Amino acid sequence: MLKSSQRRIAAGALLAAATMVVTTACGGGSGENKGNGESKGGALAFNGAVNKVLNASDKKGGELKFIGSQEADSWDPQRGYYGFVWDFARYYTRQLVTYKAEPGAASTELVSDLATDTGKVSADGLTYTFTLKDGVTWEDGKPITSKDIKYGIERIWAQDVISGGPIYLQQVLDPKTEYKGPYKDTTPDKLGLKAIETPDDKTIIFKLPVANGDFLQMLAMPAASPVRQDKDTGAKYGLKPFSSGPYKWASYTPNKSIKLVRNDKWDAKTDTVRKALPDSISVTFTTNADDMDNRLVEGEYDLDLNATGIGAAARQKVLQQHKNNVDNPQTGFIRYAVFPQTVTPNIECRKAMIYAADSKSLQTARGGPQAGGDIATNMLPPAIKGADPKADPYGKLAGKPDTAKAKEALAKCGKPNGFKTTIAVRNNKPIEIATAESLQQSLKAVGIDAQIDQFDGAQTSGIIGSPKTVKEKGYGIIIMGWGADFPTGQGFLQPLVDGRFILQSGNNNFSELNDKAVNGLFDQALKETDPEKAGELYKQINTKVTEAAVYLPFTHEKNIIWRGSRLTNVYTADAYNGRYDYASLGVVK
Repeated sequence: MLKSSQRRIAAGALLAAATMVVTTACGGGSGENKGNGESKGGALAFNGAVNKVLNASDKKGGELKFIGSQEADSWDPQRGYYGFVWDFARYYTRQLVTYKAEPGAASTELVSDLATDTGKVSADGLTYTFTLKDGVTWEDGKPITSKDIKYGIERIWAQDVISGGPIYLQQVLDPKTEYKGPYKDTTPDKLGLKAIETPDDKTIIFKLPVANGDFLQMLAMPAASPVRQDKDTGAKYGLKPFSSGPYKWASYTPNKSIKLVRNDKWDAKTDTVRKALPDSISVTFTTNADDMDNRLVEGEYDLDLNATGIGAAARQKVLQQHKNNVDNPQTGFIRYAVFPQTVTPNIECRKAMIYAADSKSLQTARGGPQAGGDIATNMLPPAIKGADPKADPYGKLAGKPDTAKAKEALAKCGKPNGFKTTIAVRNNKPIEIATAESLQQSLKAVGIDAQIDQFDGAQTSGIIGSPKTVKEKGYGIIIMGWGADFPTGQGFLQPLVDGRFILQSGNNNFSELNDKAVNGLFDQALKETDPEKAGELYKQINTKVTEAAVYLPFTHEKNIIWRGSRLTNVYTADAYNGRYDYASLGVVK
């Protein structure tokens, strides 16, 4: 969901993570706030919206104003994978089931949305049956049908046309990839996917070849949103999605602005999770993250769409003068470097880079313990079953590089004097650039010459998401981050390390790890109905990934996020990586 500003913020992953958001004691003292940070009757407070509702209100009206420094990978519900996209998509998409509109951990509960309930499941876990509510319609007033939902899901198979986005449903419903997608479908109605049946317009039945305990989580993703065939524009659909939610697209200029207005055909009686308080919603994009922070503080905008946190330039001012307008939640993301094996095939060369990295310097580059998060030592977040935050085979918790082991590994890989490589980093993420520079200096100390290549962050899925491009550019290191698509080892790790998730565009398995043992452990874990037993399998997977030396985790991320004083009904939600639940927000006019 989740989904980095990439799916989650990474290609990264939107999404929809469910890690415990922890209120952090970062010091008291609100000070005297000024401008947009002025406290009104004590309503505002530091961490005032973490795990609880701040400024509760059902008052409608006004324009909710977002600003962001990162465009979406796509606004097409089947293609989008950035976490903020999954949150924003609630304005114009609906699913059979969705996450509850509640603060903190309560937000991870699944509730009915387009369906009358959360489905009827057969005893063997292979058949899921849903009935659609009466009165659910598209923005032109036509009913949303079971066939619209099936068609929308079928689009996931068309990776040659609408590449990117999570492919869990494809993996679960059609593991042999026998279906070729609706654009190559030869059936008259283009609804040839056998695993989904639509006996009538109100009933949809999913038939899984193998049980998967996380199937309902997958149906809550934007990728399971309905799409109407006569409104499908293929690769261009993300330019103006046809709305099934409370808002519809009025205008969109990529990399510049978005304007949503009320969908007058949406019936609130059919929707128990979206408050639809603002009259309109706008997004302004800027390439200058520091300027964005200043404009937020000045009150020109209400919040950062990407929710990646106040940057270093404005952080001290904000914490000193406007502390009542910020929250400091954990996000459920791990920030890391990943080493593509096509560029650095030798495991000892990869180990040398891990040992040489200065974990304390990397944490500092990301903003320190408060703004950056705790040092991470492996690739499974603490809240997911199977995680072991103390597992530290490369000694990263020591907070300093292990130069001796780095040089030993270099000798083993046949490069005793080091080697040259390239670090790929998004050009619109100053914190990631600072992280790359920190890593560059650490590697230099052992003879590894790492040049930094800043690529267009808006083109992530086509650059680092393209294995062909990664190899051509010699990207031996990629700086990225990831949050769980849903709160299990499958939801976090599988897109990153299962070889069957490698895509030719929109790829997130940047290391291109394709280990039969890892893939096989995933198969075992997915069938396991006991969460504890599944967790043990995910622990084994995490250990094997660590041994493969394809990831260098930096931090378990925390953000200092801005909350404008106009916002009402604002709270952080675990289901959205510690971001605010966008669909519940209102504004004081």
